[in-house]
Amino acid sequence: MEIHQLQYFVSVAEMGNFTRAAEKCLVAQPSLSQQIIKLEKELGQPLIERLNRGIRLTDAGRLFYERACCILDSVEEAKREITEERDDDAGRITVGAIPTIAPYLLPPVLKKFSTQFPKAEVVLRENFTEFTIKGCLEGDLDLGILALPVEQDHFVVTALFTEELLLATNSKHRFARKKRVTMKDVSEEPFILLNETHCLGEQIISFCRQRDCLPRIACESSQLLTAQEMVALNHGISLIPEMAAAVDSSKKRIYRSMSGVKPTRTLAIIWHKHRYQSPLVKKFIEELQSYSLQFV
Repeated sequence: MEIHQLQYFVSVAEMGNFTRAAEKCLVAQPSLSQQIIKLEKELGQPLIERLNRGIRLTDAGRLFYERACCILDSVEEAKREITEERDDDAGRITVGAIPTIAPYLLPPVLKKFSTQFPKAEVVLRENFTEFTIKGCLEGDLDLGILALPVEQDHFVVTALFTEELLLATNSKHRFARKKRVTMKDVSEEPFILLNETHCLGEQIISFCRQRDCLPRIACESSQLLTAQEMVALNHGISLIPEMAAAVDSSKKRIYRSMSGVKPTRTLAIIWHKHRYQSPLVKKFIEELQSYSLQFV
């Protein structure tokens, strides 16, 4: 049994496809397939079911996947301990974050972290939830910051805090003078929503449906700032994360809590449970958690 055979098998299991796994491992697909067949022969039973539209691990394959990941992690950690200079305050961290979180949560964290660890290099990749999850899954990201839920068995998921989604209206809108605003009130107004590429838009629609409210969509935007500007123009109302509202200095918009059950979202850190975490990455997570305590 060879290390590269374990790497090929783990890649196929995680990518769900021989072709993509071969591309990730920089090897021809026939060679990768042959090595996995050799591995299955050595173990005496199949690990992967070959299906028309992908693959599925057998019971033996699922058990072997966990063991193979542990072995590869141990090898990688041993390699790093031997070959890297032991400076826990130096190194590179690649962080993924979704657009409705990154500009509000990360700047103060990055500023403080760079002051504490000047030899550290933090690379930020802002992207949608789908790509942040993919980056963590494929090893391109050390960790991701997004909103729950995350339906992936391969991740450690650590909640940071829950924030309220505030009702945003033009400062002269009739809601500005109304003591209580309910979801029934919202359903009667033109609504500005983030489009389907954002999980926040899906979460807002889900919350509305649970309250038997079908908002009348007047605008679907790809950016939170655009949604806020449309509110300022009195083109409609919206639900905006509390962090984004806190940094909005415009007098053309006001933010307020909804009456009754309040819409919220929970922010979290994720990382691949089998990926090696350097001491520097662990320190960054600790800093992120420490900063997030003010929102709890």
